Amino acid sequence: MPRYIRLKQRGGTFFFTLVTYRRQPLLTRPGALDMLRESLEEVRRHQPFLLRAWVILPDHGHFIWTLPPDDDDYSSRWGRLKSAFTRRLYAEMPNLKPMSAAQRRRNEKTVWQRRFWEHQIRDSEDFTAHMDYLHYNPVRHGLVKRVSEWRYSSFHTYVERGVYGTNWGGSAPVEIAAGE
Repeated sequence: MPRYIRLKQRGGTFFFTLVTYRRQPLLTRPGALDMLRESLEEVRRHQPFLLRAWVILPDHGHFIWTLPPDDDDYSSRWGRLKSAFTRRLYAEMPNLKPMSAAQRRRNEKTVWQRRFWEHQIRDSEDFTAHMDYLHYNPVRHGLVKRVSEWRYSSFHTYVERGVYGTNWGGSAPVEIAAGE
């Protein structure tokens, strides 16, 4: 089995992609965003971090986090977050049960893929590219025609702050340097 080595940096800023198990469209169902917010806050009470940007699509989410200056442990935060969200979701959807003998042995659930993808943000250009990629993702996936139409995103906060205009990511394709 491959061994994954994750880049660690105390106080680092990272772009993450988290995907549901078998790409189930669980994350935009009624109440799911509230469950995710509650789960994030539960994790941040024990292990603080700054949530810089986010977008939730039906079967995956992208996030940009900055860790505290003395901390490089994003993996345990993701483990806690996935567990907290799964607990909340199972309370609403008790029919989601482990599907295989291997999942039962490992006490895995059928909500999240086992791993997540991370990328360390290198500089302000890289940060901007990943912010744009993250916010444009619903248009890229054909869920909306304009970024402003997607409500499961930090885009609206950045419009209020003057970072993006309300028409950013509208009908014309946006050049984005970041990739999956």
